Amino acid sequence: MTELELTGDVVELLRDLVDIESVSGNEGPITDAIERQLRRLEHLETTRIGNVLVARSNLGRPSRIVVAGHTDTVPLTDEPNLPCRIEGSGEDRVLIGRGTCDMKGGVAVALNLAATISEPVHDVTWIFYDNEEVEASRNGLNRLAAERPDLLAGDFAVLGEPTGGRIEGGCQGTMRAVVSFEGTAAHSARAWLGKNAIHDAGELLARLQAYAPEQPWVDGLQYHEGLNAVRINGGIAGNVIPDRCEVELNYRFAPDKDADAATDYLADFLHGFDFRVTDLAPGARPGLDQPAAQGFLAAVGGDPRPKHGWTDVARFAALGVPAVNFGPAEPTKAHTDDECCPAAQVYACRDAMARWLTGADR
Repeated sequence: MTELELTGDVVELLRDLVDIESVSGNEGPITDAIERQLRRLEHLETTRIGNVLVARSNLGRPSRIVVAGHTDTVPLTDEPNLPCRIEGSGEDRVLIGRGTCDMKGGVAVALNLAATISEPVHDVTWIFYDNEEVEASRNGLNRLAAERPDLLAGDFAVLGEPTGGRIEGGCQGTMRAVVSFEGTAAHSARAWLGKNAIHDAGELLARLQAYAPEQPWVDGLQYHEGLNAVRINGGIAGNVIPDRCEVELNYRFAPDKDADAATDYLADFLHGFDFRVTDLAPGARPGLDQPAAQGFLAAVGGDPRPKHGWTDVARFAALGVPAVNFGPAEPTKAHTDDECCPAAQVYACRDAMARWLTGADR
């Protein structure tokens, strides 16, 4: 049985967390280990719902912030992902192993802060949840929003996803759609007797080639949208004119558009084509103009940048809570065989968050 030490060296805590294998669907052991320690903290009220842990301070502060992180990882590979390995020495150490980057570094920082800061200047809700790396129906934060949205309430939220120790505000939304083309099958030797559905897709591809992405400013950050064909299916055999073709599109839209606005934009772009939306997840505004966010910016320093991917900060946005991503490790290392996290970034993120929560930056 692993006993975590929340108040000690945050890098050692990260190593211990990584060594508890927690591939999506197997978060029970790591949730148990975290729960044992959180329930010993008298300044926090801890609630467990499945494999989701919520620990809250109730100090009567004028503002409440939420700090969240997922405890699951993507599956292990044939490469030795576990146990955690450490290369280098001192603050030049690098931790290597599944989950070091995505996102047990952020979880370690949050747990250390939850245990060591008993009198924060904001009331804090700490959330550690399961099944982020799989379908949304299993996502612990999504379930919490459906069952106990009151536990997600706050003025501002920080999600400890890997950002290289820089603030990444909000996130873009994502939409997938399939455009269908109907033709008439015929022998390719007598092509004039058929209608080639793949050729009919040419107009769409030309329209996509000419597409100029919008680059709107949202709460002080400039996002860069994208609309691309990501898959094309069609054809029956090498000697048959195809009677059907489908082109799958992925639209990444800035958080100044809600789901309806993004859908309207895509419908206008695809005017004249037969399409269906197959997936839609709205984005999240960064809310950097909010008072709690301003304090966070002052404590962390540096220039914030937009989050061009989609993260669970969107779930907070759906509840009216502005949110940012902030955590150790470079996001490009997430899910790789050599997934890793520099010790220096763990310390830096921990110290920045501590300045914010204690008001030391004021």
